[in-house]
Amino acid sequence: MRAQKNRPRIGAFFDMDKTLIAENSGALFMRYRYEQGQLSGWELASGLGAYLRYKIGALDIRAWTADAMQQFAGESERALVREANVWFEERVAPTIYPEAEEIVRSHLKEGHVVAIVSGATKYVVKPLAARLGVKHILYTRLEIEHGRFTGRVIEPICFEEGKIYWLQQLVEEQNVDLAKSWFYTDSVTDLPLLELVGHPVVTNPDPRLYRVAVRRHWPVRFFTPPERKRRGGELPDPGAVVAEVGAPSEDA
Repeated sequence: MRAQKNRPRIGAFFDMDKTLIAENSGALFMRYRYEQGQLSGWELASGLGAYLRYKIGALDIRAWTADAMQQFAGESERALVREANVWFEERVAPTIYPEAEEIVRSHLKEGHVVAIVSGATKYVVKPLAARLGVKHILYTRLEIEHGRFTGRVIEPICFEEGKIYWLQQLVEEQNVDLAKSWFYTDSVTDLPLLELVGHPVVTNPDPRLYRVAVRRHWPVRFFTPPERKRRGGELPDPGAVVAEVGAPSEDA
């Protein structure tokens, strides 16, 4: 029994934006706050401009995150939780990729340690994890004092090497064998984490990550956005796979 208890486990880690959901959660939240009168038109344009710079690799994400989180300074954490839950149901839940949800379920069924690893805050990640039945979440943390945000970010942010920092703690806690584990992402910024696991899977990749995946013969999957499914008509096979991915299993 002791040997069984100490047996290394398999992990299945998922990026969030464009991997589990078909949109960028940050852009969705900025638009929502603008519609609620909590952001000015200039702040919305500035935020969306930063997202475009991020997509082409021209954004200092650490500096931008530190600056962007100032908007929450003085706000009540409880109020943001309520707002984020309403926003999730209205704007995020409809964008969940059905194919991604099926993959998450398959890993959970196998008893794998499933986690969402995202640069977003827990107020975005936690509702999605609850919807998918995922227990573990890794995210960018905001400093809170007396129930209110200070506007400061707890370093490191959960991005690039920061994702590895936070993931390593989960790996040690859950006794995960990375050589047998899986990681799913769309972004080339997650290349360090893709290189850590035995089963890197590229999903809906940006152009730079797609080129890396082809060169390294990594499996690539393209999911059909749920809004396209609702429109009907001729659509590609939602399970289309450039390089076929086998079902996750304990002996992977």
